[in-house]
Amino acid sequence: MNIKTFTVCIFMFAAVMISAQNIFLTKVEKTKENKDKYLIKIDPKNSSAEYLGEIDVQGFSNDDMDVFYRIYNKAKEIGANAFAFQPFETVDEKNQSFNPSNYKMKLYYISKEEYSKPSDEIYLFSSSAKSQTISINKKDYVLPSRSFTVLKTIPGEIYTISTKKLLGSTIKVSGKPESTAQYYQVSSLKVRSNTFGEPGINLKSGDIIGLDRSFGDFLRMIYTENK
Repeated sequence: MNIKTFTVCIFMFAAVMISAQNIFLTKVEKTKENKDKYLIKIDPKNSSAEYLGEIDVQGFSNDDMDVFYRIYNKAKEIGANAFAFQPFETVDEKNQSFNPSNYKMKLYYISKEEYSKPSDEIYLFSSSAKSQTISINKKDYVLPSRSFTVLKTIPGEIYTISTKKLLGSTIKVSGKPESTAQYYQVSSLKVRSNTFGEPGINLKSGDIIGLDRSFGDFLRMIYTENK
C-alpha cells in the first residue's frame, strides 16, 4: 500500500468514525417483566410512571426507523414501555434544547390504563429528507423536513388529507370519541413496514404512511413541531 492509498484509507476511516452513531443503555435502576410491544412518549411530571433507566444516543443518523428500532430493543431489555427526553443542563443550570446528534432518554414503565388514555390529536410528519406540502380540508400547509404539525379533531368530523401531487395520495380520517392519537407521515421515500407484533409502520397508502404510535411518539421527540 503506497502513502497516497494509506492516507485515503485514514480519511475514510475517520469520516466513518465521526458519522457513526452509538446507542447506549447507560443506566439501569431496575427491570420489569412485561411482554407489551409499545414504547410511548410521556411527561413524567404528569404520570405515575416507574423509572427504570436511561439511554444515550451519540451521533446522527437520517434513518429514523433504524434509530428507533435500536432504541426500542435497548428499552425492552429492561422492560420499559415509555420514555421521555432528558435535556442536558448548561453551566448556568438551564436546559439545553434537543440536539439530534447527542441526546438522552429516560425509560419508564407505565400501566395499561395510562397507555390507553384517549386523545383527539392527529400528528402529521414531514419526511427526514425534504419539506412536504400537504392539504387538510383544502387548506395548504408546508412542512419543513424533520418537522410535524398537530391537528385537533372534533368527534364525527371528517378530515381530508392530501399530498398535493398529481398522482399523490388522499386519505380521510375522523375524530373518534375515546380513541388514541393518530400518526401519519408524508414521504415519497421507500419505507419498510413492520413485521407482525413490532412497532413501526402500520400501513402505506402511496406517499401517506400510517405510523404505529410508538414510532410516531419517537418522531415527536426528534422532529420539530411546526405550529
